[in-house]
Amino acid sequence: MNRPALLTLALLCLSSLSFTSATSVQTQGQAVQNQAAQAPELRPSRSLPVSAVYAGALAFSPDGKWLVTGGGEGLIQWWPVGGQSVEGQLGRGPSLRQPGAVTALAFSPDGSKLAAISGDGRVRVWAVQGRTLLLTLDPQTYYVTALAFSPDGLTLATAGGDNSAQASAANSVKLWDLASGRVQGSLRGHGDVVTSLAFSPDGLTLASGSRDRTVRLWDVAGQLPLWTLSGHADYVSAVAFSPDGAALASGSLDGTARLWNVQDGRLQRELSAPGGPLEAVAFSPDGQRLLTGAQDGRARLWNAQSGAPIATLGRFGDGVQALAFSPDGTSAAAAGGRDRRALLWSVPASLR
Repeated sequence: MNRPALLTLALLCLSSLSFTSATSVQTQGQAVQNQAAQAPELRPSRSLPVSAVYAGALAFSPDGKWLVTGGGEGLIQWWPVGGQSVEGQLGRGPSLRQPGAVTALAFSPDGSKLAAISGDGRVRVWAVQGRTLLLTLDPQTYYVTALAFSPDGLTLATAGGDNSAQASAANSVKLWDLASGRVQGSLRGHGDVVTSLAFSPDGLTLASGSRDRTVRLWDVAGQLPLWTLSGHADYVSAVAFSPDGAALASGSLDGTARLWNVQDGRLQRELSAPGGPLEAVAFSPDGQRLLTGAQDGRARLWNAQSGAPIATLGRFGDGVQALAFSPDGTSAAAAGGRDRRALLWSVPASLR
């Protein structure tokens, strides 16, 4: 066979191999989509009327006794979890109200404080005992998008956005000393609004997700960047560390969740489900399961090790805005945005 013929044959073989490889990847992706569609659906055990306007935030108390929700009219409510009753009734517990819509909530690790983002562009830190206001933090940005307590409870990280000439400064992450209520550091580097924050369990690393489609890992003590995780095709909407701190999950409006190795910043796994853009992610307390919330109004439970879909939780008429596992992993909750409610599920032992 002459040289041109050999070259033609080689190109045909490469083309065939490339086609087979692409087809294989497509087939694997379709298989996961089919598995997700066929996964059993868990029905909620309770539906909670969070707001007359919008249900955008929730968090379990560290002792697991309460689910706290935030609404569009600034209402923050405590709901008993499980068989706990309030004054003999399985209803709602205490409540408080702050100016503007509540878009994110976080408990301090010891459960003594609750931080809430408010629609007036400020963050308020409340004493859980007595529901009294401790601090009002003003990041001086047009709006605040995310917050996270450090594991020792001494620092609160916040992020925000601004469309003004100060946008580069607004796209930073601020670290607040809660003893003084002052900013003790600022992490800059994202090219667009920072949408989500999470501290590693040891408190040494902070993860930030952004509309610039990247996730950044920061050395908290040195206030220096460690890794930039790239690969999402749209805004990064949520980040969460695994309980052992070895992995980081990121959710994106590109409809995928990605699992990253924190040690070297490498991609471990990508999860894709037929639910559209993702708004929230949460690890189970043992790190074996990952919960994702999508704009189709469903939450989905995944095996974090294999990437296999386990169950579907839903359904809201609007997208899932926030997700959380209870500290013991027996319950999961989601907030449903314009659905104006939160749903609470009991997770069967077989699915934990």
